[in-house]
Amino acid sequence: MNHDGVTIWFTGLSGAGKTTLADLLAPELEARGHRVEKLDGDVIRTHLSKGLGFSKEDRDTNIRRIGWVSAMGTRLGGTMIVSAISPYRDVRREVRAMTAAFFEVYVQCPLDELVRRDPKGLYEKALAGEIANFTGVSDPYEEPEQPEVVVNTAGETPEASLRKILAALERQGYLADSLEPMAPAVTGAAR
Repeated sequence: MNHDGVTIWFTGLSGAGKTTLADLLAPELEARGHRVEKLDGDVIRTHLSKGLGFSKEDRDTNIRRIGWVSAMGTRLGGTMIVSAISPYRDVRREVRAMTAAFFEVYVQCPLDELVRRDPKGLYEKALAGEIANFTGVSDPYEEPEQPEVVVNTAGETPEASLRKILAALERQGYLADSLEPMAPAVTGAAR
């Protein structure tokens, strides 16, 4: 079993595929012996960051909270998978600096594709000025400058993006390059 922790941080615009990829990645890592916890930005806002708005200050506070939780999990040997828009570079840098092992995945997708695939019509409303401070429309999204891997969900299938992420994790030494059988759990005293 892998005992070294890592935070795998998915960043990108709303609807780009961060949670989809996190959901695909988790069982792959568990099969390779990692203790995985997922921290989804939408779920965290409901619990840990309830009451925060969407000003830059509130968004930064939300990301710092997620970062602190993921850094603690990483320090304890967990593989923390975070999927959060995290639109600002400066706070992502802070989170990287506080985390012993940080692996950033930039989930890229052009705005026209996000508008096309948006089931709730949020992008349409934001483009019409009905939603204020909407990341990528009326509020900035600052692309990562040096992510460990970039996937483009407009041009790749989720499975192709997953393969790129796994290959990058292998290259960087966070993941063995093949499936390792998990050792059976030992319970009780040997007889």
